Amino acid sequence: QLQFVESGGGLVQPGESLNVSCAASGFPFDYYTVGWFRQAPEKEREGVACVSRTGSKANYVDSVKGRFTISRDNVRNIVYLQMNNLKPEDTAVYYCARSQDAYYGLDPQRFIYWGQGTQVTVFS
Repeated sequence: QLQFVESGGGLVQPGESLNVSCAASGFPFDYYTVGWFRQAPEKEREGVACVSRTGSKANYVDSVKGRFTISRDNVRNIVYLQMNNLKPEDTAVYYCARSQDAYYGLDPQRFIYWGQGTQVTVFS
């Protein structure tokens, strides 16, 4: 059974850091791009970061460039998102997902098999 399980969210103050992780199972993990997405209340889900099959390439939404880093471990089938210098506008539920076929990018419509999400709250 294909499954994603996110963890590591929490409540932090602006400027602090969090590392969220997502454990995948049920499919050949290193065949696909994986990505992190977020959805704030009353907003559409947006792509935050994605990483290529081998981990050699990564892409980020402009608002997190220089602050967030995505990485993957193809032995343990885990994808990470290190979030530094967090801001209140980063508050959202963060999800991981797998791309459809060979897609590489941040369009949520091109990703399938979503996890249940982990809440990240940045309060001042």
